Amino acid sequence: EAQEEEGLASLQEKLLTGALMKRNIDIPNADGATLIKRRISNLKALIILDDVNHLSQLQKLAGGSDWFGPGSRVIVTTRDEHLLISHGIERRYNVEGLKIEEALQLFSQKAFGKDHPEKGYFDLCSQV
Repeated sequence: EAQEEEGLASLQEKLLTGALMKRNIDIPNADGATLIKRRISNLKALIILDDVNHLSQLQKLAGGSDWFGPGSRVIVTTRDEHLLISHGIERRYNVEGLKIEEALQLFSQKAFGKDHPEKGYFDLCSQV
């Protein structure tokens, strides 16, 4: 739990640093949630929280709609829809997974810089 708290404090620091465009923001006693709400509640922000897997992450990084200024948007990606429901997020969009061919193409682009696996790697890549 301490490691998770330390990780959240680091994410809170990154969020504040990016939003305020300042470096070395000190978050005393892991009270970043209060600091986020107080310091950026008047800013229009686009916040993207990717791969959220604990409710505490949402609570400490995007507690409520009053944390950010008018026109702000918070996008949350998670595999656990219950987290979104528990946090009161009403607008949800379910993303379909990639087709096998699309997944192989994306993997190949990242691994080989091409749309298709290199010679001799097709079977191995298809298993990934």
